[in-house]
Amino acid sequence: MIFLYLYSMTTITLQVPDTLGEYQNDTVRFIAAKLYESGKLSLGQAAEMAGLSKRTFAELLGDYNVSLINYSLADIVEDAAKF
Repeated sequence: MIFLYLYSMTTITLQVPDTLGEYQNDTVRFIAAKLYESGKLSLGQAAEMAGLSKRTFAELLGDYNVSLINYSLADIVEDAAKF
């Protein structure tokens, strides 16, 4: 069984210094990574925003100091206490 998820996207315009103009893809990927880290986007949504596959996006998260496993230490301790 294959699932295909399509996310509705809104286009926004972001003004950045001219020095970032040549790093447009990196800027979008950074924002997507940070939105994923904060829990605002799922991995699939962030990957789509960045224009990448989930696998490729997951592999580059480390470049932005973002963990693929988005689970806080407090959540881990809380879940461990249940067992």
